[in-house]
Amino acid sequence: MMSVLDRFRLDGRTALITGGSRGLGRAMANALAEAGANLVLVGRDEADLNTARDEITAATQRQVWIVTGDAGTATGAAVACDHALDLVPTIDILINNVGGRRVDVALEEVSIDEWKRLVDLNLTNALICCQKLFPGMQQQQRGSIINITSVAGPLAIKGIRGRHYEVAKSGLTALTKSLAADWAPHGIRANAIAPGVFLTDPNRRWFGQKPDFQHDFEAHIPMNRLGEPSEIGPAAVFLASDASSYITGTTLYVDGGYTLW
Repeated sequence: MMSVLDRFRLDGRTALITGGSRGLGRAMANALAEAGANLVLVGRDEADLNTARDEITAATQRQVWIVTGDAGTATGAAVACDHALDLVPTIDILINNVGGRRVDVALEEVSIDEWKRLVDLNLTNALICCQKLFPGMQQQQRGSIINITSVAGPLAIKGIRGRHYEVAKSGLTALTKSLAADWAPHGIRANAIAPGVFLTDPNRRWFGQKPDFQHDFEAHIPMNRLGEPSEIGPAAVFLASDASSYITGTTLYVDGGYTLW
């Protein structure tokens, strides 16, 4: 019988992570590789991808393939997945991590073209990646999809604009439930992780420019601090592994309690 800790192992499985070369994507890549998974990392910056590959391989001895491309656009997401499937025919785990607010524009000012581009970035392109990887997962009757949503999915973040982000992340939560319902007969599970605010390099720079906003944000968190990127890795391992074999369609909040009030 498999032990409890063995259920968290990912040996023999391959995970594709969009935006996997830095930030939360890189933290999840580190964790999955440590748990035994081989990786396909998709990102826009080839230098970052090379660094991630070399460091993860040295630390874990896992195979790491890299795909340079923009998974934040419809064409880029499709091409990146096709390239990944050329490198590794079977992908067991998909983490749709690419996204972001990117522009802080009021709803009354955003153009429809910009709105569509940003909703695609945070929602549509995740569906494209799921569709691309579905046939392989269906054939093997096994797969785990993890969509990275946000605490901005169920609520509007105070003191900030760019509400396309809240709308798209809410949609990504709904997409996760829909995938879970429709693909369960194929042995494919779909879950989401909703991160709070983590101290990634961009956020450190942003809060460095707005220390008062950081103070106000932390005051709203019951744990009274922002997250460290490494703290999201175990959640990804759990949802990717057999430790969560009877869990699908759920959203796991990793937010220090931000959404409690």
